[in-house]
Amino acid sequence: MAVIRAAMELFLEQGYERTSLQQIGKLADVSTATLFKRFPTKATLFEAMVEDFWAIPPACPGRALSENPSVGLRFMGVSYAKLLRTPDMQAIYRLIISESPRFPNLGLTVFEKAKGPFLKRLEEYLRLQADAGRLKIEDVEIASNQFLALITGQTFWPELIAAGCGGSDIDVERVVDGAVDLLLAKYAV
Repeated sequence: MAVIRAAMELFLEQGYERTSLQQIGKLADVSTATLFKRFPTKATLFEAMVEDFWAIPPACPGRALSENPSVGLRFMGVSYAKLLRTPDMQAIYRLIISESPRFPNLGLTVFEKAKGPFLKRLEEYLRLQADAGRLKIEDVEIASNQFLALITGQTFWPELIAAGCGGSDIDVERVVDGAVDLLLAKYAV
């Protein structure tokens, strides 16, 4: 959608505070009235941008993913790491960090509209594995957070600080494999 692309471009170029809905409408070639009808505030447009960027693909079909926690966790971990490592995602996080003193809800928006749904999907997957007797997890929320934290801490945060510090794609896959191994070492039946 042109409005979402325009918002992303202007937010990242000028910052959240200095970007107006009028500027976004002009760049997207959409009338201000049309823009305000769909997105009455800059915050609602930011939410839509985050949701669009973090759109979670449908759950993966396939017996191997459902029957083998190692395969499913690896798929989810690599998908998560690759999304976090995109230049646009890093730019969004930099924007949130720089603008959060004035707009503290930006970070909450990213959690609620982006990471939150991804985390819930992982929790559902782990519950299914536990219900099937493949994993024994007392607190699925903690296990899910631990798994994503291992991946984020080694692949996203270093890359956010300086490009290349989060390793190569092969390094990312090794990090995810390690996170899967740790989770399964603790919770496999």
